[in-house]
Amino acid sequence: MSGKRETVVDVQGTVEDGFEPVRDAFAANFARRGERGAAVAVYRHGRKIVDLWGGSRDADGPEDGGAPWEADTAQVIRSATKGVAAIVPLLLHQRGLLDLDAPVGTYWPEFKAAGKDRVLVRHLLSHRAGLPVLDTPLTPEQALDGVSGPDALAAQAPAWTPGAEHGYHAQTYSWLLAELVRRVTGRTIGTWIADEISGPLGLELWVGAPADALARAGRLADVEAPAPPAAAGLRVRPKRDVADAYRDPASLTRRAFGAIAPAPDENADAYRAAELPASNGIATARALARCYAALIGPVDGHPRLFAPATLTLARTEESAGPDRTLVVNTRFGLGYMLHGPASPLLAPGSFGHPGRGGCLAFADPESGTAFGYVTNGMQQNVTADPRAQALVRAVRAALDA
Repeated sequence: MSGKRETVVDVQGTVEDGFEPVRDAFAANFARRGERGAAVAVYRHGRKIVDLWGGSRDADGPEDGGAPWEADTAQVIRSATKGVAAIVPLLLHQRGLLDLDAPVGTYWPEFKAAGKDRVLVRHLLSHRAGLPVLDTPLTPEQALDGVSGPDALAAQAPAWTPGAEHGYHAQTYSWLLAELVRRVTGRTIGTWIADEISGPLGLELWVGAPADALARAGRLADVEAPAPPAAAGLRVRPKRDVADAYRDPASLTRRAFGAIAPAPDENADAYRAAELPASNGIATARALARCYAALIGPVDGHPRLFAPATLTLARTEESAGPDRTLVVNTRFGLGYMLHGPASPLLAPGSFGHPGRGGCLAFADPESGTAFGYVTNGMQQNVTADPRAQALVRAVRAALDA
């Protein structure tokens, strides 16, 4: 037994009968898994059944007197933003405004340069475009200006033959998707999300946060995950994983996550007020869960967002196998990670997106379940965060009971 004192947090919020294991897992995240401040929400068949929060919204943990996480505390969700952003091109396709099988250059003529004339819209959404890196990284100021990123990608040559392989477009997804949406709609992607998704559904979710959202947002902090308890036998470590690749300056992994250099200050208002649909969305857990619930069914009188054919597009496998960026095997539909060993969700039919360091949101149409988890304690992981996975296991156990 370790002599370290467990952190005990007063968990706030509600769970419906039968879903108490989710509350228990949430409390255990603070006690045993290094949680700082967090929230989790679950919808089922369009109705909220779990809504919990606790800990500190500041970089200081709850045991250090940090300001408490409130019911309306929102949080930067990093790459979980990608799943929200993917709604936009899929709805544009559903409305007949965007052809997923058209070359990107049909809508964005400058993009055809440097051998990209055959990059299709679906390649952008399935991480097959061959554009996870920039030869010259952008400064934080350039990354946020809405112009430099698209210009750099228009001139960039692909790292592989587009469509032939896949590799996670960690940062470049922002400028690829944002510029495509702007060319098709004349609106920024953050404006489109606010007008067509967050506004109608009453979501505390923004890509490009206004002043009132900035005031409610918690601060991110890197935290070290506790060592797992000793287990019988030895855990065999893969020969090369994403952490190893990230340490190699020449790797696609390091270059993809380093497309903005130096790394921007994610707690700065200027960063949070910009529109980076790959990484800087701000949301509450209940907004993420409600958003995904609306993709698969009606919510409080609002009709479902995705028609059956669109839902099929979101979760039909487009990319699978070795990921050129993340090293491990990954699976993607159009805009969404799919259930698998690298990113375990609720069930084989689930689709969604994690955020590096912790956050997770997804929907499972078969069980009618939608899940959102946000945290400000960023641990060293890209997909399968142990805190999020503990919560998912608890949801699965409650559904199976």
